[in-house]
Parts: sequence; C-alpha cells; structure tokens
Amino acid sequence: MLSVENLAFRYRRRGPMVLDGVDLELRGGEIGILLGRNGSGKTTLFRNLLGICAPQRGAIRFDGEDFLRLSRRERARRVAYVPQDIRFGALSVYDSILLGRVAYFGYRASREDHAIVARILAEMRMEALAERNVEQLSGGERQKVAIARAMAQAPRLMIFDEPTGNLDIANEQQVLQEAGKLAREKGIAILSALHDLNQAMAFGDRFFFIKGGKIRYTGGKDSFTPRVIKDIFDADVKMVDIGDRKIIVGGISQCV
Repeated sequence: MLSVENLAFRYRRRGPMVLDGVDLELRGGEIGILLGRNGSGKTTLFRNLLGICAPQRGAIRFDGEDFLRLSRRERARRVAYVPQDIRFGALSVYDSILLGRVAYFGYRASREDHAIVARILAEMRMEALAERNVEQLSGGERQKVAIARAMAQAPRLMIFDEPTGNLDIANEQQVLQEAGKLAREKGIAILSALHDLNQAMAFGDRFFFIKGGKIRYTGGKDSFTPRVIKDIFDADVKMVDIGDRKIIVGGISQCV
C-alpha cells in the first residue's frame, strides 16, 4: 500500500542529507512504528510523506500511485496526520471533526459530510462530547478528537507523531487501543513515531529503526534485540520474558 523507495532529502542545497536512501513498506491494516533518537530523521520523513517537503530523489507510492505527482487535495484524501499536541481553537468537537472533510467539499459541507461525522462520533462513542468545546476536554479526549478528525478524511494512511507524548498512562492506552482498532477494522495503515520501546512493541506490527537518516533495521517484534537497541539508541538493555511477552529492561531512560 505505502512504498517508499530510496528516499533522500536535505533542507539546504549544499547541506547534509537528512534522509539518505530510505526504503519502507507498509500494508493496509498494518501498524508501523518508526524508532530512533531525536535528530535521526523521523520528523523529516513524516514531512516528506505529508507532502510538506519534496525529496531530492526517490519515490513515494500509494497503491502504485506516484504520491509526488498528486495535488494537495488528493494527498489530503489519502494521508491524515495526528500530531502530538494539536490545537483546535474554540471549536466544538463536532465542528473540529467536520474540518477533516475540507478536502472533499468547497464552501459548505454536504449532507454526506455531516453523515460521516455523525457516524464517526457513534463509532468512537463520542456523541456525548459533540457540542463540547475541544479546549475544555482532557488530553486523552482531545487526542481522540484528533483521531476522529483524521478519520473524517477517509485516509488510506494515518501518521501519528508521538501520539501519547503528553498523556497519562490511562489515556495512552486508550488512544493506542482506539488507533489499533481503527487500523484493524478499517484496513488503514498507521505509521507512528514512539519513544517508549515497550509501548512500541505492544502496539506495532512492523518496526523501522532509523539512524542518521537511514532505516538500519526492519522487521517484526523479533527485530528488538539488545544489539539493535545498542546500535540505534546507544543503550545497554536486556530482553525479559513475562508471560507471552518480551519486555525491555535497563537503559530505557536513554531510549525515551
């Protein structure tokens, strides 16, 4: 579904390459996690996928389509973005979600647009919040509104940039569970950056370890090894089996 091939990007004409030969593939319904230290190229990769930046070389394709040739409106219909800290202004939950339909209507939302918003509110069990001012909601509730607005775009890919960075543990779990449910039920691909490695293992299906603008390792949960984590994060860790799960212990503070 999403295919990134040999992607390279730099911010200045003679500056260093921030992305250098990035290859990445993600299928519909699959949750991919981008892992790396600050400055490794995660945000820059997101900016290229969102069409904010144009790569110097390489290709980005969605279902075989050349993403770099699509208009801004067409991109917005395929890719939705959920940042870590989103500001809605003094809007109701309903109107905030309706904004996700802008790529589909001109000056006025249609009956279909309103029906889609109503359906999303029902599916995410947010009807009771519809008329509330978003700025008066809790962090977890605001993040759910951000996901709902992204869903209103009817995207094929959702990009999450540290979606739980400002949330408490209960809201972290709620947001990740909601995102995972959407991926499975709607067949949407999710690409997310996370700092917490144990959280990443629990949430993701496929993992991309980035260092120095290159994807150094790709794989499933078995790609988490002390050697890989040492290379990417310069942290010494151990893998411990707890029940049917592996947990990373030791040096975690250097990875988050």
